[in-house]
Amino acid sequence: MAIPADRVARILGLRPHIRSVADIAEAVESGLPKHSLERVVERSGIEGPARLKLMHRVVPAATYKRRHRLKLVEGERTERLARVIALAEMLWDDEAEARRFLVTPHPELGRKKPIEAALTELGARQVEDVVMRALYGLPV
Repeated sequence: MAIPADRVARILGLRPHIRSVADIAEAVESGLPKHSLERVVERSGIEGPARLKLMHRVVPAATYKRRHRLKLVEGERTERLARVIALAEMLWDDEAEARRFLVTPHPELGRKKPIEAALTELGARQVEDVVMRALYGLPV
């Protein structure tokens, strides 16, 4: 099951005409606006000081203040987090339940929170695997 690109684009706060993975890739390559990262972190369910910590794991604090657009690697991390959030929301069809999953340490992820595991490509794949197994009713 593919994650709808328009759903990921909405989480990123991108223009409504972005409807395909190619459109998202183009936006990431062109430099996502830094508000995309703010939206993703807000949607993640992380609260308090941990919210800033997550954001600064994508873009260091001093760099973030000077930046208007994200560099490619930062945009890729941001998109990856948005994709994992979109997938969790698809599974639970409830933003609150998806957030609960994203911020709760999971045994299949080495007790990492799924949103934190998703900061790396391999971690995001593991999170996607956990969610897809749950989506299809397989043991997680």
